[in-house]
Amino acid sequence: MNDAVSSPDANADAPLTLQGKVKKELREWGITLSIFVPIFLIFSGLFYELRVIPSESMVPNLQVGDRVTVNKFAYGYSRNSLPFSLGRYVPLPDGRLFAGQPKRGDVAVFEHTHTPRVMIKRIIGLPGDTVVVRDGQPVEINGTPIERTFVRRVRYRQHDSGAYATAAEFTESYDGSTWLTHDIDGVTGTNISVTYIVPEGHFLFMGDNRDNSMDGRNPTGHCLADTDGIVDQAGCAPRNGVAPDQASVGFVPFQNLIGRADTVLFSFYRCGRAQAEPCMKKRIWRGL
Repeated sequence: MNDAVSSPDANADAPLTLQGKVKKELREWGITLSIFVPIFLIFSGLFYELRVIPSESMVPNLQVGDRVTVNKFAYGYSRNSLPFSLGRYVPLPDGRLFAGQPKRGDVAVFEHTHTPRVMIKRIIGLPGDTVVVRDGQPVEINGTPIERTFVRRVRYRQHDSGAYATAAEFTESYDGSTWLTHDIDGVTGTNISVTYIVPEGHFLFMGDNRDNSMDGRNPTGHCLADTDGIVDQAGCAPRNGVAPDQASVGFVPFQNLIGRADTVLFSFYRCGRAQAEPCMKKRIWRGL
């Protein structure tokens, strides 16, 4: 009597060839990605996404190489909320869903007004604010200068040029919000004197590295001033034939906001590489 159990597939336990192994791995990866990618897109579109800091415009609070989490639901959702900047190509309507109002002092990620670039700056001017910018003077908001308190001097090697810079670090305070800024010795960031009145539905952004930031202070991305020297309109092309990628952000429409930068999750920034004296703040899991 034969008690052997027959197998429905005699080759089921046979060793896989290299080609078979590759096909199996590709199939498993395909199944994994088909599950993971939609979950990732939904999460990064509705909740949080990770952005990399490419420049020194937000020094000392953000360094080149910082990985920052962006809160997508803080201000609600617009077409710019789509991950990978897909909102540039998807014909979605203007406006926002579940809109939440930005606050002065927020560090926000937004779409540049003149080019398809993603920027990160600090909100200084809210709709209706009068913001006066004079070179060498504290920014004035609604008739009150931003309070500045000297903290220390720092020295570091700049990321783009490799040149050493010495900067004065200040604490700035206005209307209950406080943040740090840098003024680089011997460098003028604006060399202008302009009064801005922020239009409804728009915001005025500035970089914390006041002498190394192309931001809303610079008039190249704004409409022309009126006869009283006041800039209070939005939606114009860059001034005097300036190329869009060389123009400032101007007044940023609410719908261009992508989200609020909340936390430096981790970073490839190193004090030794920047030869910073003293060392900047730690770059892991640090709130903004």
